[in-house]
Amino acid sequence: MTLEGLKIFCDVVRQRSFSRAAYLNAVSQSAASQAVSQIERRLGIRLIDRSRRPLTLTPEGRIYYAGCCELLDRYFAVEGRIRTLAGEQAAHLVVASIYSVGLYDMHQYVQRFVARHPSGSVRLEYLHPSKVYARVLNREADLGLVSFPRSLRGLRSVPWRDEPMVLVCPPQHRLASRPAVRFEDLAGEPFVAFDPDLAIRREIDRYLRRRAVRVNAAVTFDNIEAIKRGVEAGAGIAILPRPTVARELESGSLVSPEVMGLDLVRPMAIIYRRGRTITPAMESFIGLLKEGDNGSGNGQSGLAGLPRETSAARVSGESDG
Repeated sequence: MTLEGLKIFCDVVRQRSFSRAAYLNAVSQSAASQAVSQIERRLGIRLIDRSRRPLTLTPEGRIYYAGCCELLDRYFAVEGRIRTLAGEQAAHLVVASIYSVGLYDMHQYVQRFVARHPSGSVRLEYLHPSKVYARVLNREADLGLVSFPRSLRGLRSVPWRDEPMVLVCPPQHRLASRPAVRFEDLAGEPFVAFDPDLAIRREIDRYLRRRAVRVNAAVTFDNIEAIKRGVEAGAGIAILPRPTVARELESGSLVSPEVMGLDLVRPMAIIYRRGRTITPAMESFIGLLKEGDNGSGNGQSGLAGLPRETSAARVSGESDG
């Protein structure tokens, strides 16, 4: 029996779902179920009543759950103290981000943070959405950056920005020189798309279906950088957040013809673990993110005007991208 198994058990209880607990821990639903079953076999006691929906604890399960929560909280508190003694918390801010946050965009924020905090640093980790949530919940990352934020127990979120989505294509594409593009002009076009398991892909597909547009997902990737390179190479067109293609539009390697009536946006959010203290470094970085690209402000207003702990936005996306 491992700490990972105990955490999966606690997440199943908190989320009242094996599938959501599996997602948070980046394992399969079968692996999450086996982890809980292994604990029950070891104890010889049923902890979760699987005959009810949502899942409920047995009387013994309630006692075990309370003890496991206390054990895990004590472990993570000790781990946090050790990191503090080693100076890690003071020196480093760990930010887990989905792949599709622009690399150049984030580099600018890190530079501003280091300029304001010369003795500090930011370690950026680009991960699959499920691992971003898991890193934050497991205290392995101070902050997470996600799109289409999920409503999950144990997490808080701060709205970051809404990114308008635009059509992009190579300069030589037949749509590139049109003064305006209609949705029906996109029908049958090869698309360089996001992987199907990402929320941004599902949102784009849903949006186009509502406008009776069927496209051909010729190539799929899990990150925007690869999608941009695919479009530049002529593999197809794409719908991407405007901030992530600013450099390509400026250089002319991509163009963005106007699509009449296109009003799709990608909501971005900053997540952190519920109940944890917001450190000055965390608040400063949140402030920088919320300032946007103009670099104004003092970097300390990231939570100004917002509840200190704001529940994650409830949206249709199951994942993010």
